[in-house]
Amino acid sequence: MPIVIFYGLAKERNREMTQGTVKFFSAGKGYGFITAAEGGSDVFVHYSAIQSDGFRTLREGDAVEFALEDTPKGLRATKVSVIKR
Repeated sequence: MPIVIFYGLAKERNREMTQGTVKFFSAGKGYGFITAAEGGSDVFVHYSAIQSDGFRTLREGDAVEFALEDTPKGLRATKVSVIKR
């Protein structure tokens, strides 16, 4: 039963878009962290989650919109779009 509840929670979070600011992103390593506007823990982001043409990267301070996904290691950003550079 707890597994079903957890799965449902992860699925629901993935549908909701939220906004935040890029705290750190290493283009060389392909990952970084986003601080969500509503607070809480920083959210991990991998370059493969960035929705853009060409080289996928983020800059510190970029305003972004993203979906959240629960993973065994914590929250991960998906469907990341830059709102303002």
